Amino acid sequence: MPFTREAIRAAIERAGEDHWRALIAHHEEPYPRPTPTPGDIARAEATRLNALGLADRTDLRLLETRVRRVGEEVELVHLFQRSDGSELVLEPFRNYAPDSDT
Repeated sequence: MPFTREAIRAAIERAGEDHWRALIAHHEEPYPRPTPTPGDIARAEATRLNALGLADRTDLRLLETRVRRVGEEVELVHLFQRSDGSELVLEPFRNYAPDSDT
């Protein structure tokens, strides 16, 4: 089943309130400099994970998505659980700009 914006938001919320707040702060604090909304980033991440083929992997379950602000950027890290119980942590991803297609 493909990842959705809602699934990514839920994964961020599972990581803890601080992670969701970091995503909101990334959008609100630089005002008036435009940044992607939390929904835009969640949608872009769903699209990116689907393009990587991770939604087709029946042996993986998205546990949580961690958010960290790095300077003027926001960084997301996804934590998956494999069917054998081990964890897979994806490399951090940062490429979010208001004028990009992400």
